[in-house]
Amino acid sequence: MKRREIFRGSVLDVGIESVELPNGVAVDLEIVRHRGGSAAVALDAQRRVCLVHQYRHAAGGWLWEIPAGKREADEDPEQTARRELADEAGVEAGRWSALGDIVSSPAVLTEVIHLFLAEDLRPVPSQHEPSEVIEVHWLPLEDALGRADAREIRDAKTLVALYRVARLLDSRKKRV
Repeated sequence: MKRREIFRGSVLDVGIESVELPNGVAVDLEIVRHRGGSAAVALDAQRRVCLVHQYRHAAGGWLWEIPAGKREADEDPEQTARRELADEAGVEAGRWSALGDIVSSPAVLTEVIHLFLAEDLRPVPSQHEPSEVIEVHWLPLEDALGRADAREIRDAKTLVALYRVARLLDSRKKRV
């Protein structure tokens, strides 16, 4: 593979990659490279989840999201989720469950987002970044799923994570 860099920033870099596809066709692809991120569904003892109502300029306004953020170079995905949960939601978790990962736009973006369920919560000081405009809300899981079904939640990582948590909790009930 040959790569011609177009732009390098602090979050991503953009380039043209010359590759040969599995069918033998040679193509130039516009690829955005991103370190990836992690996100967590924080579930408290009352079955409430933390949703942040966050202003996202690129999305044209406010979005409902679970706490999430980009991975630092030296972090594994769970460390990122732990850091972001504390910073954005002001909680840490005693129990973590992996919910798998997602690729948000695989035709052009290398970002992989790792999803987690965080349980056994306890409060810690939160520390929002100056570039974050967020409001923290705790909603019953069923209400959050209702918002997802009603298309009020548009963020892909949040949708996937909420639905995966619902399935996980349902399977736990069936095992008991």
